[in-house]
Amino acid sequence: MVQLTPNPSFSLTICLKLPNQTGMLAQVLQAIGAAGGNLGHIELLKRTHTALVRELTVDASSTEHAQTIVDALKALPQITLLDISDRTFDCHRGGKISVQSKLALHNQDDLSMAYTPGVGRISTAIAEDKDQVYRYTIKRNTVAVVTDGSAVLGLGNIGPEAALPVMEGKAMLFQEFGKINAFPICLATQDVDEIVETVKRIAPVFGGVNLEDISAPRCFEVEDRLRRELDIPVFHDDQHGTAIVVLAALINALKLVDKSFAEVEIVINGAGAAGVAIARLLRRAGVQRIHLCDRQGIVSRDRSDLSAIKQEFISDRSGTLADALMGADVFLGVSAPGVLTPEMVQGMANDPIVFAMANPIPEIQPELIQSDVAVMATGRSDYPNQINNVLAFPGIFRGALNCRAGAITTTMHLQAAYAIAALVGSDELHRDHIIPSVFDERVAIAVASAVEQAARQEGISHC
Repeated sequence: MVQLTPNPSFSLTICLKLPNQTGMLAQVLQAIGAAGGNLGHIELLKRTHTALVRELTVDASSTEHAQTIVDALKALPQITLLDISDRTFDCHRGGKISVQSKLALHNQDDLSMAYTPGVGRISTAIAEDKDQVYRYTIKRNTVAVVTDGSAVLGLGNIGPEAALPVMEGKAMLFQEFGKINAFPICLATQDVDEIVETVKRIAPVFGGVNLEDISAPRCFEVEDRLRRELDIPVFHDDQHGTAIVVLAALINALKLVDKSFAEVEIVINGAGAAGVAIARLLRRAGVQRIHLCDRQGIVSRDRSDLSAIKQEFISDRSGTLADALMGADVFLGVSAPGVLTPEMVQGMANDPIVFAMANPIPEIQPELIQSDVAVMATGRSDYPNQINNVLAFPGIFRGALNCRAGAITTTMHLQAAYAIAALVGSDELHRDHIIPSVFDERVAIAVASAVEQAARQEGISHC
């Protein structure tokens, strides 16, 4: 496996004391470089006649690599390490979100309108017409980010407490990119009935529900039931957010190789929530030849271990992932590190497209096949063409909340994908730029507009 690129996920803040002599800082920088660290900022905190105190930030590629860098600095005889902190842990300390009042309470009049007795008039108005809750409370612009902690990132079943930092981050992204209030709801149960019942009981507060990091196949049942039993939008981001962004990126990648959905053969490795959702959305987009693979190989007719969901994608072909990829045009990986080899890629059709989206370590390191592929994408931010769900879910919910859609539909998914793809103009499109940046302010606006239009066309908008 190729060594990962140093990145801010494993960055350190290092405070050190060194003699006020020529060449001492150079020794520090040389040690960091020799250990493979990537230097960030350097700040002078204190200077005396004999000593300097400096603060440095250094990116590493893993926890072990960070320790190697620290050990290299400790080995310098005239350097004293005063403090070492993990920047990622520092930014999470105390949590990443908060609740703030929109109103200033300067005097008794303000208090009597915002709270008792004036607030009673608002409650009475809502009791008489429940629809008024969207006008006079946070419901219209608030989303519940719900998880049971069973499939968190690439970490697996780590439970609700350990899932909380991820859900906080999701809530932060809702606000940053969609101007939506979101709150993490981490449930101490992994029972489908209990999850559904709990979400139904808290639904009066929220204008939408974003399901997150719930393992397959339970995630399918949870979403299906909540969509049937609630009158607000329910969206499982691991399924549909991933599928939308993959479709958007693939639309543009196929333009570069002059191939169409009707003709390409696509292999999806990973038959969990994301893989199944991608396969379903690609079918709706017009892809006719899809081979879904799991740990046992191709989901094929000669297998007796297939769930009902996997049986939707039974292939006439059987064998391993390598067998599936022979002559295929596209590889979409939502699986595990290192499962794809250069030899498999070399056996694909001309101008192969590879989306290796396992995070943080992809199915294959891009450096190994850079010259063998027409287009390469990953889930990482330190390579071109990052497939990132933040391109989809803020705009999806922004549009659904704007028009008070009763549900989020497949038509909305398709229109959102085409809206994202369209933001990369023909003059900008190339192998390292098939998808907009997550910081492109046009994305959420374009997706929201597409979702609103689809909702009105389908007759599920309530405003």
